[in-house]
Amino acid sequence: MGRLVTYIVRLAVILFGYAVASLAVSAFVHVLFLAREGYNPALPGPMTAAPLVLSVLFVALFAARLVFVPAALVILIGEVLGRRDWLFYALGGAVITFVSLAFMPDAAYVETSARLEITGSGMVGGIFYWLAAGRWAGSWWKNDRPATSPGPSGS
Repeated sequence: MGRLVTYIVRLAVILFGYAVASLAVSAFVHVLFLAREGYNPALPGPMTAAPLVLSVLFVALFAARLVFVPAALVILIGEVLGRRDWLFYALGGAVITFVSLAFMPDAAYVETSARLEITGSGMVGGIFYWLAAGRWAGSWWKNDRPATSPGPSGS
């Protein structure tokens, strides 16, 4: 029963990390694209905060749905191999966004600068996944209990 609870808790941590990564990707994309279009947060209108928050949440949902399968593969590889370094998840995020852009139907019309910005947002998402869940990857594989018998006596 204890092992099943460990698996369920780890799955919940993975899903939480995925949600955090999706929000980080969305926020980073918003910052990059709004800055490129000349948005100045020092001169906000009276009604700009709520639409931006809703936009970040909506784009996070869209991004999470778009990259679910490649992200699940990278997370599974990280869990099985027990990869706990931030670089693995950052490069995994870049690969995830690169693969997702390659399979989009209108990907040929996306500018190179936008591709780089989206790939960078995938790296940010990977780092935020590592912060939320990746630092403990593979911890459920290890059995930390000491052996019940001391082993063979050697005689």
